[in-house]
Amino acid sequence: MEKRTFAADVGKMNEVQDFVAGCIKDAADDMTATQIALAVEEVFVNIASYAYQDSVGEAEVCVELKTDPSAVRITFADRGIPFDPLNAEEPDLTLSAEERPIGGLGIFLVKELMDDVDYKYEGGKNILAFEKKLG
Repeated sequence: MEKRTFAADVGKMNEVQDFVAGCIKDAADDMTATQIALAVEEVFVNIASYAYQDSVGEAEVCVELKTDPSAVRITFADRGIPFDPLNAEEPDLTLSAEERPIGGLGIFLVKELMDDVDYKYEGGKNILAFEKKLG
Protein backbone atom coordinates (compact mmCIF):
# COMPACT_ATOMS: atom_id res chain seq x y z
CA MET A 1 0.00 0.00 0.00
CA GLU A 2 1.25 3.45 -0.96
CA LYS A 3 -0.06 6.64 0.63
CA ARG A 4 0.61 10.34 0.02
CA THR A 5 -0.93 13.59 1.08
CA PHE A 6 -1.41 16.42 -1.41
CA ALA A 7 -2.62 20.00 -1.12
CA ALA A 8 -6.26 19.91 -2.25
CA ASP A 9 -5.48 22.20 -5.16
CA VAL A 10 -6.39 21.52 -8.79
CA GLY A 11 -2.82 22.56 -9.64
CA LYS A 12 -1.63 19.36 -7.90
CA MET A 13 -3.61 17.14 -10.27
CA ASN A 14 -0.54 16.05 -12.28
CA GLU A 15 1.28 15.06 -9.08
CA VAL A 16 -1.69 12.98 -7.96
CA GLN A 17 -1.97 11.32 -11.38
CA ASP A 18 1.77 10.58 -11.47
CA PHE A 19 1.62 9.05 -7.99
CA VAL A 20 -1.31 6.76 -8.86
CA ALA A 21 0.13 5.84 -12.28
CA GLY A 22 3.44 4.92 -10.66
CA CYS A 23 1.68 2.66 -8.17
CA ILE A 24 -0.31 0.75 -10.82
CA LYS A 25 2.09 0.79 -13.79
CA ASP A 26 3.02 -2.88 -13.57
CA ALA A 27 -0.48 -4.06 -12.65
CA ALA A 28 -2.94 -2.37 -15.01
CA ASP A 29 -3.28 -2.52 -18.79
CA ASP A 30 -3.60 0.74 -20.74
CA MET A 31 -7.41 0.75 -20.85
CA THR A 32 -7.74 0.09 -17.12
CA ALA A 33 -5.07 2.68 -16.30
CA THR A 34 -6.95 5.27 -18.38
CA GLN A 35 -10.23 4.50 -16.61
CA ILE A 36 -8.54 4.77 -13.23
CA ALA A 37 -6.90 8.06 -14.24
CA LEU A 38 -10.33 9.47 -15.19
CA ALA A 39 -11.83 8.41 -11.86
CA VAL A 40 -8.86 9.83 -9.93
CA GLU A 41 -9.22 13.15 -11.74
CA GLU A 42 -12.95 13.39 -11.04
CA VAL A 43 -12.59 12.66 -7.33
CA PHE A 44 -9.53 14.85 -6.74
CA VAL A 45 -10.92 17.83 -8.66
CA ASN A 46 -14.14 17.62 -6.63
CA ILE A 47 -12.18 17.61 -3.37
CA ALA A 48 -10.00 20.51 -4.54
CA SER A 49 -12.99 22.49 -5.80
CA TYR A 50 -15.57 21.94 -3.07
CA ALA A 51 -14.34 20.29 0.12
CA TYR A 52 -12.66 23.29 1.71
CA GLN A 53 -14.75 26.16 0.31
CA ASP A 54 -12.40 29.14 -0.05
CA SER A 55 -9.34 27.61 1.61
CA VAL A 56 -6.89 24.90 0.58
CA GLY A 57 -6.85 21.78 2.70
CA GLU A 58 -5.30 18.39 2.12
CA ALA A 59 -6.30 15.22 0.37
CA GLU A 60 -4.78 11.89 1.33
CA VAL A 61 -4.55 9.38 -1.51
CA CYS A 62 -3.95 5.71 -0.79
CA VAL A 63 -3.36 3.08 -3.50
CA GLU A 64 -3.65 -0.57 -2.54
CA LEU A 65 -2.97 -3.41 -4.96
CA LYS A 66 -4.98 -6.50 -4.03
CA THR A 67 -4.16 -10.01 -5.15
CA ASP A 68 -7.23 -12.12 -4.47
CA PRO A 69 -8.90 -11.20 -6.73
CA SER A 70 -6.49 -8.95 -8.57
CA ALA A 71 -7.69 -5.37 -8.14
CA VAL A 72 -6.60 -1.88 -7.21
CA ARG A 73 -8.36 0.09 -4.47
CA ILE A 74 -7.83 3.85 -4.34
CA THR A 75 -8.98 5.77 -1.30
CA PHE A 76 -9.29 9.55 -0.94
CA ALA A 77 -9.64 11.16 2.48
CA ASP A 78 -10.17 14.83 3.29
CA ARG A 79 -11.22 16.90 6.28
CA GLY A 80 -13.49 19.14 4.22
CA ILE A 81 -17.22 19.68 4.45
CA PRO A 82 -19.00 16.33 4.98
CA PHE A 83 -20.46 15.28 1.62
CA ASP A 84 -21.53 11.88 0.35
CA PRO A 85 -21.40 12.07 -3.45
CA LEU A 86 -23.00 8.64 -3.73
CA ASN A 87 -26.25 10.09 -2.36
CA ALA A 88 -26.32 12.84 -4.97
CA GLU A 89 -29.13 12.65 -7.50
CA GLU A 90 -28.23 10.74 -10.66
CA PRO A 91 -27.92 12.98 -13.73
CA ASP A 92 -30.75 12.73 -16.25
CA LEU A 93 -28.90 11.50 -19.32
CA THR A 94 -31.99 11.87 -21.48
CA LEU A 95 -31.60 15.65 -21.33
CA SER A 96 -29.28 17.48 -23.69
CA ALA A 97 -26.07 18.94 -22.27
CA GLU A 98 -27.66 22.41 -22.40
CA GLU A 99 -30.74 21.27 -20.44
CA ARG A 100 -28.87 19.26 -17.82
CA PRO A 101 -27.92 21.06 -14.58
CA ILE A 102 -24.18 21.38 -13.87
CA GLY A 103 -22.73 18.72 -11.58
CA GLY A 104 -23.21 15.05 -10.87
CA LEU A 105 -21.74 13.69 -14.08
CA GLY A 106 -18.29 13.09 -12.60
CA ILE A 107 -19.35 10.77 -9.78
CA PHE A 108 -21.73 9.05 -12.22
CA LEU A 109 -18.72 8.40 -14.47
CA VAL A 110 -16.69 7.06 -11.53
CA LYS A 111 -19.52 4.67 -10.58
CA GLU A 112 -19.81 3.49 -14.20
CA LEU A 113 -16.06 2.94 -14.75
CA MET A 114 -15.17 1.36 -11.40
CA ASP A 115 -16.32 -2.01 -10.07
CA ASP A 116 -17.06 -0.75 -6.56
CA VAL A 117 -17.38 2.72 -5.03
CA ASP A 118 -18.07 3.47 -1.38
CA TYR A 119 -18.17 6.46 0.94
CA LYS A 120 -18.11 6.99 4.68
CA TYR A 121 -17.62 9.92 7.02
CA GLU A 122 -15.39 8.79 9.85
CA GLY A 123 -13.05 10.50 12.29
CA GLY A 124 -13.87 13.91 10.84
CA LYS A 125 -12.96 12.77 7.33
CA ASN A 126 -14.77 12.19 4.06
CA ILE A 127 -13.47 8.83 2.82
CA LEU A 128 -14.29 7.87 -0.74
CA ALA A 129 -12.84 4.68 -2.18
CA PHE A 130 -13.17 2.92 -5.47
CA GLU A 131 -11.95 -0.42 -6.71
CA LYS A 132 -11.16 -1.70 -10.19
CA LYS A 133 -10.50 -5.32 -11.09
CA LEU A 134 -7.23 -5.97 -12.89
CA GLY A 135 -6.35 -8.58 -15.45
